[in-house]
Amino acid sequence: MNTSSTQFVTSRRMGIYEPLHQISMWGENFKTNGCPNTSASTILEAEAKLDNQSEDTSHGTPGPSGKYDQEATKPTDKVQRRLAQNREAARKSRLRKKAYVQDLESSRLKLMQLEQELERARQQGLYLGGGLDAGHLSFSGAVNSGIAAFEIEYGHWIEEQSSQICELRTALHAHVSEVELRILVETAMSHYFNLFRMKATAAKADVFYIMSGMWKTSAERFFLWIGGFRPSELLKVLVPQLDPLTDQQILDVCNLRQSCQQAEDALTQGMEKLQQILAEAVAAGQLGEGSYIPHLATAVEKLEAVVSFVNQADHLRQETLQQMARILTVRQAARGLLALGEYFQRLRALSSLWATRPREPA
Repeated sequence: MNTSSTQFVTSRRMGIYEPLHQISMWGENFKTNGCPNTSASTILEAEAKLDNQSEDTSHGTPGPSGKYDQEATKPTDKVQRRLAQNREAARKSRLRKKAYVQDLESSRLKLMQLEQELERARQQGLYLGGGLDAGHLSFSGAVNSGIAAFEIEYGHWIEEQSSQICELRTALHAHVSEVELRILVETAMSHYFNLFRMKATAAKADVFYIMSGMWKTSAERFFLWIGGFRPSELLKVLVPQLDPLTDQQILDVCNLRQSCQQAEDALTQGMEKLQQILAEAVAAGQLGEGSYIPHLATAVEKLEAVVSFVNQADHLRQETLQQMARILTVRQAARGLLALGEYFQRLRALSSLWATRPREPA
């Protein structure tokens, strides 16, 4: 009996009620504890007990079977609730999957439209600069899946950043506690770090796409430096928004800006050297001979260094954000992140205004 009791409790803890299994366990107990040569008197006593239970039930007195029914109902209700929760979770999962597929389809249609426009321009003999890389859009209809996924993720990143900017602005105007502000600051910082991780993955798929800033607006590309913003220049924009600063904070910010400039100069010189090496590798041999594949194979190997430069530049951006968060108070850091987000929003708005500006007819 101890064994069957333990098994029943285990089943109940799992939230599963198995009446058939339970009956089989009870039957095994009868076989184990009962005598194989059961006497006729024992059988008659058992029948008398069953008759008494039947009479009690007919007179409205609940017998043991009624108790078992009540016990059975409780786990059954629990199972039903769990099944309902599972159905709801499955429904939400299907909706998320449907939205993701729709995003992919929308991106594919957008790429096909751009491909058609580029093809028409080529047929008309036009030259499109800053153009679409064949690694991302090819005339065979092939699309770089890594870059397509990045575009979708970056679109969601922009939407989330807009939401965070509104939350920071509301919190600062409402003078919420520093604990609440710290949570918002850490969330905004993590959001930027997530962008750097997304870029690192996309750079492996097509580093030229990240380097060229095709994922950004035209005004943002104007300030582009190795696939993103230049940390030292951004400090010049943000620091005036953080006044008043203490003397120690001003000194720390100046030192940080100087360190950023030195790191930026080193990375820029490294990129220039890499460009020179690549140019020499591409031009190796006799130009015009028609056989250049071996030379390009050497150049491709050296392109791996470009991915490293993008990652190093993003690492510098991340370190700059972290150092500024250490220098500033929580409230100042919240104001700085708000100013940073609004600065990029203004650049995107500037691009839209420039694209939709009135033009004189040609």
